[in-house]
Amino acid sequence: MKEIPLSTCEKNFIIQAIKQNQRLDGRKNDEFRNIKIHYGADWGSVMVALGETKVLGQVSSELGEPKATRPNEGMFYINVELGPMAAPHFESGRNCELTVQINRTLERTFKDSKSLDLESLCITAEERVWILRVDLNVLNHEGNLIDCCSIATLCALMHYRRPEVSIIEDDVVIHKESEKDPLPMVMHHYPVCVSYCTFDEGRIAVADPTVIEERTSDSQMIFGINSFRELCCLNLGGSSLTSSALLLQCSKRAAHHAKYVVELVKATLEKDLAARESRCNVGFTECLKKNTITSLAEDRLILKLRNFTFEDKEVFRKFNEGFCEDEPVTMEETFQDSVENTAGDKWETSGVENCDIESLQNREEISFDTEVNAPTQQQISSSQKRNSSSTDLPSDSEEEEQIIL
Repeated sequence: MKEIPLSTCEKNFIIQAIKQNQRLDGRKNDEFRNIKIHYGADWGSVMVALGETKVLGQVSSELGEPKATRPNEGMFYINVELGPMAAPHFESGRNCELTVQINRTLERTFKDSKSLDLESLCITAEERVWILRVDLNVLNHEGNLIDCCSIATLCALMHYRRPEVSIIEDDVVIHKESEKDPLPMVMHHYPVCVSYCTFDEGRIAVADPTVIEERTSDSQMIFGINSFRELCCLNLGGSSLTSSALLLQCSKRAAHHAKYVVELVKATLEKDLAARESRCNVGFTECLKKNTITSLAEDRLILKLRNFTFEDKEVFRKFNEGFCEDEPVTMEETFQDSVENTAGDKWETSGVENCDIESLQNREEISFDTEVNAPTQQQISSSQKRNSSSTDLPSDSEEEEQIIL
Protein backbone atom coordinates (compact mmCIF):
# COMPACT_ATOMS: atom_id res chain seq x y z
CA MET A 1 0.00 0.00 0.00
CA LYS A 2 1.42 3.35 -1.05
CA GLU A 3 1.46 6.40 1.14
CA ILE A 4 -1.34 8.88 0.44
CA PRO A 5 0.18 12.06 -1.07
CA LEU A 6 -0.47 15.46 0.45
CA SER A 7 -2.51 18.00 -1.44
CA THR A 8 -1.25 21.44 -2.32
CA CYS A 9 -3.80 23.05 0.00
CA GLU A 10 -2.51 21.05 2.97
CA LYS A 11 1.10 21.94 2.23
CA ASN A 12 0.32 25.64 1.82
CA PHE A 13 -1.71 25.68 5.04
CA ILE A 14 1.13 24.10 7.05
CA ILE A 15 3.74 26.43 5.57
CA GLN A 16 1.69 29.55 6.24
CA ALA A 17 0.94 28.41 9.81
CA ILE A 18 4.63 27.76 10.52
CA LYS A 19 5.56 31.19 9.18
CA GLN A 20 3.18 32.61 11.82
CA ASN A 21 4.75 30.42 14.57
CA GLN A 22 1.66 28.20 14.67
CA ARG A 23 1.41 24.40 14.42
CA LEU A 24 -1.48 21.98 14.07
CA ASP A 25 -1.09 20.52 17.57
CA GLY A 26 -0.90 23.91 19.30
CA ARG A 27 2.88 24.03 19.78
CA LYS A 28 5.28 26.76 18.76
CA ASN A 29 8.10 26.12 16.32
CA ASP A 30 10.70 25.52 19.06
CA GLU A 31 8.54 23.36 21.38
CA PHE A 32 8.86 19.60 21.84
CA ARG A 33 6.20 17.02 22.56
CA ASN A 34 5.78 15.31 25.92
CA ILE A 35 7.78 12.14 26.59
CA LYS A 36 6.29 9.17 28.44
CA ILE A 37 8.45 6.20 29.48
CA HIS A 38 7.11 2.88 30.78
CA TYR A 39 9.29 -0.11 31.74
CA GLY A 40 8.30 -3.74 31.45
CA ALA A 41 8.67 -6.56 33.94
CA ASP A 42 11.80 -7.91 32.19
CA TRP A 43 15.13 -6.14 32.27
CA GLY A 44 15.69 -4.00 29.19
CA SER A 45 12.02 -3.79 28.18
CA VAL A 46 10.68 -0.28 27.67
CA MET A 47 7.97 1.58 25.77
CA VAL A 48 8.52 5.23 24.88
CA ALA A 49 5.78 7.57 23.66
CA LEU A 50 6.76 10.85 22.01
CA GLY A 51 3.36 12.40 21.55
CA GLU A 52 1.51 9.85 19.43
CA THR A 53 4.74 8.22 18.19
CA LYS A 54 5.32 5.01 20.16
CA VAL A 55 8.27 2.60 20.12
CA LEU A 56 8.76 -0.66 22.03
CA GLY A 57 12.36 -1.59 22.85
CA GLN A 58 13.85 -4.84 24.16
CA VAL A 59 17.48 -5.77 24.88
CA SER A 60 18.63 -9.38 24.64
CA SER A 61 22.06 -10.95 25.18
CA GLU A 62 23.79 -14.20 24.31
CA LEU A 63 27.30 -15.66 24.40
CA GLY A 64 29.38 -15.75 21.27
CA GLU A 65 32.85 -15.46 19.81
CA PRO A 66 34.43 -12.02 19.38
CA LYS A 67 35.69 -10.55 16.14
CA ALA A 68 39.27 -11.25 15.16
CA THR A 69 40.04 -7.54 14.97
CA ARG A 70 38.49 -6.88 18.43
CA PRO A 71 39.20 -9.95 20.54
CA ASN A 72 38.66 -8.16 23.87
CA GLU A 73 35.36 -6.45 23.06
CA GLY A 74 31.80 -7.62 22.92
CA MET A 75 29.38 -6.91 20.09
CA PHE A 76 26.42 -4.58 19.94
CA TYR A 77 23.65 -4.45 17.33
CA ILE A 78 20.54 -2.31 16.81
CA ASN A 79 17.58 -3.48 14.76
CA VAL A 80 14.52 -1.35 13.89
CA GLU A 81 11.32 -2.90 12.58
CA LEU A 82 8.64 -0.92 10.73
CA GLY A 83 5.46 -2.85 10.06
CA PRO A 84 1.83 -2.22 9.15
CA MET A 85 1.10 -1.54 12.82
CA ALA A 86 3.17 1.66 12.63
CA ALA A 87 1.58 2.92 9.39
CA PRO A 88 -0.44 1.24 6.62
CA HIS A 89 2.14 1.94 3.91
CA PHE A 90 4.90 -0.04 5.70
CA GLU A 91 5.39 -3.69 4.71
CA SER A 92 6.40 -6.33 7.23
CA GLY A 93 9.72 -8.09 6.65
CA ARG A 94 10.89 -5.51 4.14
CA ASN A 95 13.33 -2.69 4.85
CA CYS A 96 12.52 0.73 3.45
CA GLU A 97 14.68 3.85 3.20
CA LEU A 98 13.42 5.14 6.53
CA THR A 99 14.43 1.89 8.28
CA VAL A 100 17.95 2.05 6.86
CA GLN A 101 18.29 5.72 7.83
CA ILE A 102 17.17 5.09 11.42
CA ASN A 103 19.51 2.10 11.80
CA ARG A 104 22.54 3.98 10.50
CA THR A 105 21.82 7.07 12.57
CA LEU A 106 21.43 5.05 15.78
CA GLU A 107 24.61 3.08 15.11
CA ARG A 108 26.58 6.27 14.58
CA THR A 109 25.06 7.82 17.71
CA PHE A 110 25.52 4.88 20.11
CA LYS A 111 28.01 2.48 18.57
CA ASP A 112 30.50 4.70 16.75
CA SER A 113 30.58 7.23 19.60
CA LYS A 114 31.48 4.37 22.00
CA SER A 115 28.76 5.22 24.46
CA LEU A 116 28.65 1.57 25.62
CA ASP A 117 31.75 -0.01 27.16
CA LEU A 118 32.21 -3.08 24.96
CA GLU A 119 35.26 -4.29 26.90
CA SER A 120 33.04 -4.90 29.94
CA LEU A 121 31.18 -7.48 27.84
CA CYS A 122 34.27 -9.65 27.43
CA ILE A 123 34.36 -12.89 29.45
CA THR A 124 37.40 -14.64 27.97
CA ALA A 125 39.61 -12.91 25.42
CA GLU A 126 39.33 -14.38 21.93
CA GLU A 127 36.86 -17.01 23.18
CA ARG A 128 33.66 -15.77 24.81
CA VAL A 129 32.00 -12.36 24.83
CA TRP A 130 28.50 -11.03 25.32
CA ILE A 131 26.53 -10.09 22.19
CA LEU A 132 23.91 -7.41 22.87
CA ARG A 133 20.99 -6.81 20.56
CA VAL A 134 18.47 -3.96 20.82
CA ASP A 135 15.22 -4.66 18.98
CA LEU A 136 13.02 -1.62 18.35
CA ASN A 137 9.46 -2.19 17.18
CA VAL A 138 7.58 0.91 16.06
CA LEU A 139 4.00 0.71 17.32
CA ASN A 140 2.74 3.99 15.86
CA HIS A 141 4.36 6.41 13.43
CA GLU A 142 3.33 10.02 14.01
CA GLY A 143 6.59 11.70 13.07
CA ASN A 144 10.14 12.04 14.44
CA LEU A 145 10.85 8.31 14.69
CA ILE A 146 14.59 8.83 15.10
CA ASP A 147 14.23 10.77 18.35
CA CYS A 148 11.76 8.28 19.80
CA CYS A 149 13.94 5.29 18.81
CA SER A 150 17.04 6.92 20.32
CA ILE A 151 15.26 7.51 23.63
CA ALA A 152 13.98 3.92 23.61
CA THR A 153 17.50 2.62 22.93
CA LEU A 154 19.00 4.67 25.75
CA CYS A 155 16.29 3.60 28.22
CA ALA A 156 16.61 -0.06 27.27
CA LEU A 157 20.40 -0.08 27.65
CA MET A 158 20.33 1.71 31.00
CA HIS A 159 17.55 -0.53 32.29
CA TYR A 160 19.04 -3.83 31.13
CA ARG A 161 20.91 -6.20 33.50
CA ARG A 162 23.05 -8.99 32.06
CA PRO A 163 23.44 -12.25 33.98
CA GLU A 164 26.52 -12.93 36.07
CA VAL A 165 28.86 -15.64 34.78
CA SER A 166 31.60 -17.80 36.27
CA ILE A 167 34.36 -19.81 34.62
CA ILE A 168 34.61 -23.32 36.04
CA GLU A 169 37.13 -25.67 34.38
CA ASP A 170 37.18 -23.70 31.16
CA ASP A 171 33.39 -23.70 31.05
CA VAL A 172 31.28 -20.58 31.26
CA VAL A 173 28.41 -20.96 33.75
CA ILE A 174 25.56 -18.46 33.57
CA HIS A 175 23.99 -17.83 36.97
CA LYS A 176 20.30 -17.21 37.44
CA GLU A 177 18.95 -14.06 39.00
CA SER A 178 18.10 -15.98 42.19
CA GLU A 179 21.73 -17.09 42.56
CA LYS A 180 23.54 -13.85 41.75
CA ASP A 181 22.34 -10.36 41.04
CA PRO A 182 22.58 -9.35 37.39
CA LEU A 183 25.01 -6.63 36.38
CA PRO A 184 24.03 -3.33 34.74
CA MET A 185 25.57 -2.02 31.55
CA VAL A 186 28.61 0.25 31.73
CA MET A 187 28.06 3.41 29.69
CA HIS A 188 30.53 6.24 29.18
CA HIS A 189 27.95 8.84 28.12
CA TYR A 190 24.27 9.04 27.26
CA PRO A 191 23.56 10.24 23.70
CA VAL A 192 20.14 11.31 22.39
CA CYS A 193 19.00 12.29 18.89
CA VAL A 194 17.24 15.63 18.39
CA SER A 195 15.60 16.39 15.01
CA TYR A 196 14.64 19.62 13.28
CA CYS A 197 12.90 20.36 9.98
CA THR A 198 13.45 23.52 7.96
CA PHE A 199 10.91 25.56 6.00
CA ASP A 200 10.91 28.69 3.83
CA GLU A 201 14.14 27.74 2.03
CA GLY A 202 16.01 27.01 5.25
CA ARG A 203 15.06 30.16 7.14
CA ILE A 204 12.71 28.57 9.74
CA ALA A 205 13.53 25.52 11.88
CA VAL A 206 10.79 23.42 13.49
CA ALA A 207 11.61 21.14 16.45
CA ASP A 208 10.18 17.64 16.88
CA PRO A 209 8.26 17.54 13.58
CA THR A 210 5.15 15.43 12.98
CA VAL A 211 4.50 13.25 9.93
CA ILE A 212 2.76 15.91 7.90
CA GLU A 213 5.48 18.46 8.78
CA GLU A 214 8.25 16.07 7.75
CA ARG A 215 6.60 15.49 4.38
CA THR A 216 6.16 19.23 3.82
CA SER A 217 9.59 20.39 4.99
CA ASP A 218 12.52 21.30 2.75
CA SER A 219 15.30 19.61 4.72
CA GLN A 220 16.00 17.82 7.99
CA MET A 221 18.69 18.18 10.66
CA ILE A 222 19.46 15.38 13.13
CA PHE A 223 21.79 16.04 16.05
CA GLY A 224 23.21 13.20 18.16
CA ILE A 225 24.17 14.95 21.41
CA ASN A 226 24.93 13.58 24.88
CA SER A 227 24.27 15.12 28.28
CA PHE A 228 27.77 16.72 28.26
CA ARG A 229 26.76 18.79 25.18
CA GLU A 230 29.13 16.80 22.98
CA LEU A 231 28.16 16.23 19.35
CA CYS A 232 28.19 12.51 18.50
CA CYS A 233 26.38 12.54 15.16
CA LEU A 234 25.16 15.12 12.64
CA ASN A 235 22.94 14.27 9.68
CA LEU A 236 21.77 16.88 7.17
CA GLY A 237 19.41 15.92 4.39
CA GLY A 238 17.00 17.61 2.03
CA SER A 239 16.80 19.92 -0.93
CA SER A 240 17.71 23.24 0.65
CA LEU A 241 20.88 24.16 2.52
CA THR A 242 20.60 25.69 5.97
CA SER A 243 22.55 28.70 7.11
CA SER A 244 25.41 28.39 9.58
CA ALA A 245 23.70 30.71 12.08
CA LEU A 246 20.52 28.62 12.10
CA LEU A 247 22.59 25.45 12.42
CA LEU A 248 24.42 26.73 15.49
CA GLN A 249 21.22 28.00 17.04
CA CYS A 250 19.51 24.62 16.58
CA SER A 251 22.55 22.79 17.99
CA LYS A 252 22.43 24.83 21.20
CA ARG A 253 18.72 24.12 21.64
CA ALA A 254 19.30 20.46 20.89
CA ALA A 255 22.03 20.24 23.54
CA HIS A 256 19.73 21.77 26.13
CA HIS A 257 16.92 19.37 25.22
CA ALA A 258 19.25 16.35 25.27
CA LYS A 259 20.28 17.16 28.83
CA TYR A 260 16.63 17.38 29.84
CA VAL A 261 15.86 13.99 28.24
CA VAL A 262 18.77 12.26 30.00
CA GLU A 263 17.67 13.65 33.36
CA LEU A 264 14.14 12.43 32.68
CA VAL A 265 15.40 8.94 31.82
CA LYS A 266 17.48 8.77 35.01
CA ALA A 267 14.50 9.88 37.10
CA THR A 268 12.27 7.19 35.60
CA LEU A 269 14.95 4.56 36.17
CA GLU A 270 15.29 5.48 39.83
CA LYS A 271 11.53 5.28 40.22
CA ASP A 272 11.42 1.83 38.62
CA LEU A 273 14.30 0.51 40.75
CA ALA A 274 12.66 1.82 43.92
CA ALA A 275 9.44 0.02 42.99
CA ARG A 276 11.33 -3.24 42.38
CA GLU A 277 13.23 -3.00 45.66
CA SER A 278 9.99 -2.43 47.57
CA ARG A 279 8.49 -5.56 45.94
CA CYS A 280 5.79 -3.60 44.13
CA ASN A 281 4.17 -4.82 40.94
CA VAL A 282 5.93 -3.45 37.87
CA GLY A 283 5.58 -3.95 34.15
CA PHE A 284 3.22 -3.13 31.33
CA THR A 285 0.37 -5.05 32.97
CA GLU A 286 0.53 -2.81 36.02
CA CYS A 287 0.64 0.27 33.78
CA LEU A 288 -2.52 -0.91 32.04
CA LYS A 289 -4.25 -1.39 35.38
CA LYS A 290 -3.30 2.14 36.45
CA ASN A 291 -4.43 3.45 33.05
CA THR A 292 -1.05 5.07 32.37
CA ILE A 293 -0.74 3.38 28.97
CA THR A 294 -3.54 4.28 26.60
CA SER A 295 -4.11 3.88 22.89
CA LEU A 296 -3.97 7.65 22.39
CA ALA A 297 -1.51 9.74 24.36
CA GLU A 298 -3.14 13.03 23.38
CA ASP A 299 -6.56 14.37 22.43
CA ARG A 300 -8.25 13.36 19.22
CA LEU A 301 -8.45 17.01 18.19
CA ILE A 302 -5.76 17.54 15.55
CA LEU A 303 -6.12 21.28 15.06
CA LYS A 304 -5.67 23.43 18.16
CA LEU A 305 -5.97 27.22 18.15
CA ARG A 306 -3.84 29.18 20.57
CA ASN A 307 -4.61 32.66 21.94
CA PHE A 308 -8.24 32.41 20.88
CA THR A 309 -10.77 33.88 23.32
CA PHE A 310 -14.49 34.29 22.88
CA GLU A 311 -16.17 36.96 25.02
CA ASP A 312 -19.90 37.56 24.68
CA LYS A 313 -19.70 41.22 25.69
CA GLU A 314 -17.08 42.09 23.11
CA VAL A 315 -18.91 40.30 20.31
CA PHE A 316 -22.19 41.86 21.34
CA ARG A 317 -20.63 45.34 21.35
CA LYS A 318 -19.24 44.86 17.85
CA PHE A 319 -22.58 43.53 16.74
CA ASN A 320 -24.30 46.62 18.13
CA GLU A 321 -21.88 48.95 16.39
CA GLY A 322 -22.42 47.23 13.05
CA PHE A 323 -26.20 46.99 13.52
CA CYS A 324 -26.81 50.57 14.72
CA GLU A 325 -24.16 52.37 12.74
CA ASP A 326 -26.54 55.06 11.48
CA GLU A 327 -28.91 55.17 14.48
CA PRO A 328 -28.27 57.27 17.59
CA VAL A 329 -30.06 54.78 19.85
CA THR A 330 -28.16 51.60 20.81
CA MET A 331 -29.66 48.13 20.71
CA GLU A 332 -29.76 47.79 24.48
CA GLU A 333 -31.63 51.11 24.88
CA THR A 334 -34.06 50.09 22.17
CA PHE A 335 -34.72 46.79 23.88
CA GLN A 336 -35.15 48.50 27.23
CA ASP A 337 -37.63 51.08 25.83
CA SER A 338 -39.65 48.40 24.10
CA VAL A 339 -39.79 46.33 27.28
CA GLU A 340 -40.98 49.28 29.34
CA ASN A 341 -43.60 50.26 26.76
CA THR A 342 -44.85 46.73 26.20
CA ALA A 343 -46.62 45.59 29.37
CA GLY A 344 -47.79 42.14 28.40
CA ASP A 345 -44.65 40.76 26.74
CA LYS A 346 -41.63 39.45 28.59
CA TRP A 347 -38.25 40.10 26.98
CA GLU A 348 -34.63 39.52 27.97
CA THR A 349 -32.15 42.29 27.34
CA SER A 350 -29.06 40.07 27.61
CA GLY A 351 -28.95 39.09 23.94
CA VAL A 352 -30.77 38.65 20.65
CA GLU A 353 -30.94 34.85 20.76
CA ASN A 354 -34.05 34.83 23.05
CA CYS A 355 -36.17 37.07 20.77
CA ASP A 356 -38.17 36.02 17.72
CA ILE A 357 -37.86 37.88 14.42
CA GLU A 358 -41.35 39.43 14.33
CA SER A 359 -41.02 40.87 17.83
CA LEU A 360 -37.58 42.28 16.97
CA GLN A 361 -39.00 43.97 13.88
CA ASN A 362 -41.84 45.47 15.96
CA ARG A 363 -39.28 46.83 18.42
CA GLU A 364 -37.23 48.38 15.64
CA GLU A 365 -40.35 50.12 14.31
CA ILE A 366 -41.17 51.49 17.78
CA SER A 367 -37.63 52.75 18.35
CA PHE A 368 -37.46 54.33 14.90
CA ASP A 369 -40.78 56.14 15.45
CA THR A 370 -39.64 57.26 18.87
CA GLU A 371 -36.52 58.90 17.42
CA VAL A 372 -37.84 60.44 14.20
CA ASN A 373 -41.60 61.07 14.49
CA ALA A 374 -41.85 61.30 18.31
CA PRO A 375 -45.25 59.53 18.57
CA THR A 376 -47.58 60.14 21.44
CA GLN A 377 -48.34 57.70 24.20
CA GLN A 378 -51.74 57.00 22.59
CA GLN A 379 -50.11 55.82 19.36
CA ILE A 380 -47.77 53.54 21.26
CA SER A 381 -50.66 52.02 23.22
CA SER A 382 -52.61 51.45 19.99
CA SER A 383 -49.62 49.65 18.45
CA GLN A 384 -49.33 47.54 21.56
CA LYS A 385 -52.99 46.58 21.24
CA ARG A 386 -52.47 45.56 17.61
CA ASN A 387 -49.49 43.39 18.59
CA SER A 388 -51.37 41.84 21.49
CA SER A 389 -54.43 41.12 19.39
CA SER A 390 -52.27 39.30 16.80
CA THR A 391 -50.88 36.90 19.45
CA ASP A 392 -52.97 33.93 20.51
CA LEU A 393 -53.12 33.49 24.29
CA PRO A 394 -55.30 31.13 26.37
CA SER A 395 -58.57 32.52 27.77
CA ASP A 396 -57.55 32.12 31.39
CA SER A 397 -54.27 34.01 31.03
CA GLU A 398 -53.63 36.98 33.29
CA GLU A 399 -51.48 38.68 30.66
CA GLU A 400 -54.42 38.84 28.24
CA GLU A 401 -56.57 40.59 30.86
CA GLN A 402 -53.86 43.16 31.51
CA ILE A 403 -53.54 43.97 27.81
CA ILE A 404 -57.30 44.37 27.36
CA LEU A 405 -57.53 46.74 30.26
